[in-house]
Amino acid sequence: MGDRHQVITTMIVDLRSDTVTKPTPAMLEAMMNAKVGDDVFGEDETINALETKLAAMFNMEAGLFCPSGTMTNQIAIKCFTQPLDELIADQTAHVYRYEGGGIAFNSGVSTRLLYGDRGILTAEMIEPEINAENIHFPHTSLVVLENTVNKGGGSCYTLSQIAPIAQLCKERGLKLHLDGARIFNALVHTGDKAADYGQYFDGISVCLSKGLGAPVGSVLLASKETIKYARRIRKVMGGGMRQAGFLAAAGIYALDHHVERLKIDHAHAALLGAELAKLPWISNVIPADTNILLFDTVEPAEPVLKKLAEKGIKANATDKHRIRFVLHLDVHPEQVEYAVSSLKSLV
Repeated sequence: MGDRHQVITTMIVDLRSDTVTKPTPAMLEAMMNAKVGDDVFGEDETINALETKLAAMFNMEAGLFCPSGTMTNQIAIKCFTQPLDELIADQTAHVYRYEGGGIAFNSGVSTRLLYGDRGILTAEMIEPEINAENIHFPHTSLVVLENTVNKGGGSCYTLSQIAPIAQLCKERGLKLHLDGARIFNALVHTGDKAADYGQYFDGISVCLSKGLGAPVGSVLLASKETIKYARRIRKVMGGGMRQAGFLAAAGIYALDHHVERLKIDHAHAALLGAELAKLPWISNVIPADTNILLFDTVEPAEPVLKKLAEKGIKANATDKHRIRFVLHLDVHPEQVEYAVSSLKSLV
């Protein structure tokens, strides 16, 4: 009994992010068996296969494998804008808040920030923010959506919400890019089809290293012409990799085996949210649509995080009184049960 008690009390539950996952044994085997070549020469078979696979899934013409979602987003912004332009995004957008000022640094573009509902924008919100042609104003050229919305607690767009935004962009001559960092979480939640996305977006960034569990990588999807230019921008940014098919193989494996299981992460997030809502030291819980759970604490978040860490639960604060839990494939049912019991014992 003593040994068992020791195992339980020292259990580690890492809820900081879905980026902390490790490759499964089967994914590692797929990586080790990958056929590789020099990708800068276009000779890596596995990278080519991944790019083709994802482009076909989303009904886009071509893809470009990059080390990170930040790089695919920044390349897309560079492709779809010119210096002195302006893009429109929600004020919580990852491209604005968490990509190191890259919009201004890489593209010389300003950002018009809107206040959506948990990061979700509408065409009605966007239209009045499109600048008239006037030398006093930057030229509005791009709208960036995020699906799911990280700072929105995993909130997500449906295609029916995206369609009018895409129509507005088409009518006003704007490009539309999707930061699809957790796009498969959104698809699993809404039941929408990936193939229906291509008709709406000029660019889609698909991250493989979050809920899907690959160790590295994101793919930018767009037209062949855009990807040709994007490949040049990737090279300038230092993203031209060589025998990176070992990494791309993990992405292919994840697409084949880890999409439907995202429902498990969503269920775990919902379970934790329901239990948190019952606790006296919690002031508010934002219902979890997907795998991200945000909740507010009565006392400041930092002392709560320290108490959680003492019980082996790792998490991050996103505001003075707000904590984020992110569920992923390395959080198993017994760890969720342990987390629930630990949260109940917190005072």
